Amino acid sequence: MIALDILGIGVVGPGLPSWDTARGVLAGMAPYQPAPPTPPPPAALPPNERRRATLGTRIALEAGAQALAGTGLDPRDLASIFAASESDLGIIDRLCTDMLRDGQAVSPITFHNSVHNAVAGYWSIAQGCQQPSTSLSAWDGTLAAGLVESLAQIAVAPVGRPLLLVASDLPGPWPLAPHRPLSGPFACALVLAASRRGKDGAPPALATLALALAPRGDEEHLPADLGADLETLRAGNPAARALPLLRMVATGRSGALRLPYLDDLDLVAELY
Repeated sequence: MIALDILGIGVVGPGLPSWDTARGVLAGMAPYQPAPPTPPPPAALPPNERRRATLGTRIALEAGAQALAGTGLDPRDLASIFAASESDLGIIDRLCTDMLRDGQAVSPITFHNSVHNAVAGYWSIAQGCQQPSTSLSAWDGTLAAGLVESLAQIAVAPVGRPLLLVASDLPGPWPLAPHRPLSGPFACALVLAASRRGKDGAPPALATLALALAPRGDEEHLPADLGADLETLRAGNPAARALPLLRMVATGRSGALRLPYLDDLDLVAELY
C-alpha cells in the first residue's frame, strides 16, 4: 500500500479563511465564529479572468495557493485534481434562466464558467501550469473520490512527484438550493506525495495518510465532537467532510476515520 505524505493544507470556509485559522479552531485553541468567506479575486489572474472568477473559483484557488505556500514547490510543476460534487450551481441557474428568455443571448462569460473544469482552467492560467489536471464529481463521495484519484495518480507518477488536490462546493440559489441543500461554501486543498517519511532528504510532512476501501459503515467518521456549527458544515458540504481529517492533523492525533464513497463502500483514511 502506498502511504501519502500531506505536505501542505489550505482551507477556505465560513469562519475559516485560512489553514492557520482553521488549525487553531480545530485544535480547540480558538473559538469558532462563522462568517461568510470573502476571498479576494486571485491576484495572479490577468484582469479579465479576475473579473470573471466566481466565488466558487475564488475559494478553490485560494485554498490551493494556501496549500502550496511554504512547501517550496513550484505550482507550475504540479499535476492537479479538482473535485466538486456540484461545481457552481449559481452559474448553472443563470445559464438556464438566460436560455429560457426569448431573444436573450447566453452570456459568453456565464457559459465559460459553466463547465465543470472551469476552476482547473483558472488555476492553470493563474499559475502558468501546463501539467495534467483532472476534474471530477462523485456526489457526496466527491472528497473520497478525489483522494482515490490522488492515490492512483501518485502510484504511477515518478517517485517523489507531488500533486495538488482541491475539493470545493458551495450552495446554489433558489430554486436549486432546496433540491441540493448545502450548508455553506467550503474548499480544502492538500498537497500530497508518496510518503518518504524517515528517509534522508524527505520534505517535512504535516502527517501521513493511508487509504483503504471498506464496506459501508454506520458512521461517516470515527473521530467526533467537532462542535455543532462545524458538524453542520461537515454534514452539509461534501468538501467539508475533510474537517475530521483536518482536526486530527491540527491536534497531532493518529487514528482512522471513514469518508462516504460509493453506495456500499467507505474510504477509510488512517492518519499517523
